[in-house]
Amino acid sequence: MLYWDYAAAAPPYDEVVQTVEQIMRLHYANPSSLHRAGMEAERLITRAREVCAAALAVQPHEILFTSGATESNNLAIKGAALQYQGRGRHIVTTQLEHPSVYESCRQLQELGWEVSFVAPTGTGIVDPADIAAAIRPDTVLVSVMHVNNEIGTVQPLREIGQGIKAVNRRTLFHVDGVQGYGKLETRLKEWQAELYSLSPHKIRGPRGTGILVVREGTALFPLLTGGSHENGNRAGTENVAGIVASAKAVRMSGEQREELVRRLIPLRNRLLHFIAAMPELVLNSGEDGAPHIVHFSYLGMKGEVLARKLEELGMTVSTRSACSSRLAEPSRILLSMGRDVPAALGGIRISLGDIHTDADVALLEQALLTAVQSLKKAEGGMK
Repeated sequence: MLYWDYAAAAPPYDEVVQTVEQIMRLHYANPSSLHRAGMEAERLITRAREVCAAALAVQPHEILFTSGATESNNLAIKGAALQYQGRGRHIVTTQLEHPSVYESCRQLQELGWEVSFVAPTGTGIVDPADIAAAIRPDTVLVSVMHVNNEIGTVQPLREIGQGIKAVNRRTLFHVDGVQGYGKLETRLKEWQAELYSLSPHKIRGPRGTGILVVREGTALFPLLTGGSHENGNRAGTENVAGIVASAKAVRMSGEQREELVRRLIPLRNRLLHFIAAMPELVLNSGEDGAPHIVHFSYLGMKGEVLARKLEELGMTVSTRSACSSRLAEPSRILLSMGRDVPAALGGIRISLGDIHTDADVALLEQALLTAVQSLKKAEGGMK
């Protein structure tokens, strides 16, 4: 099997696996304990915080460890909304967001907050002017993802950040950076972002650990209470092995980013051109998108059908975000871009990683041809 679902979960680096095993075997003490073993575990977390901070060009005390990007996004959005509700009860986000952002905002709506869901253009890009136009004096937070997890579009975060601060300096800016880090440059200061979420298992780190950057001067209302862990932002005994291994993945993926992008762009462009030449398929991704994601639709055919056929041919692909892939309804992302229901039901996502080669792409192309021809024959026999 060839694995083409790096955007859902990337295989961990060997060094990450080794680190998890080593920490679990040797440093199992609670980092809050006052004995030597506990203090050794605490020092490992402190060093991991420093490594992540260096990679993201922030201060170590601005790094907060969570259980994953879903928790990071929930904490950023709900924590900011609850902390600053005295400023107002209005939030701005987009129709393109990951479910962990989109549903957090919908939940706040049910609790009385107002949320403006800004629509993208037909290419899946959000116009910074539309974001700025949605901001009001009572807007507490704007949340926009760096890279869309389904179709790979890259949002103009610098212009969005400038527009936010030009309208309301007190409005916080949260960036969901899950699909961007390790593939694109991360410039929180340039974006004027106070909050930034990251998922290590997308960059060959472990599952079960997340990162949230909380810039100095920004406070969050804790969603988990109990102990004073993570500077009082998140109670719960720290996952020492996951945190240390995550820091290793953050460092390695940051150091290897330029080389990875250099290798991925020709592979992605080859796939884009191949798919564009197949009359049965419609591209939803463009060459100006993230280097690791290619998304297309097979009109009139549910994406799951084509995905299963490709799996029979040795290719593992996905239909959309892993958090939404088991849903039967059309893709919310494609509908927001103006695609019709058949296109939104027929989506397939291919996401590339550092293991892929030109020969692998050739095998995928052949599998796509075979799968489409097979499904066309089946459709013809049913008429």
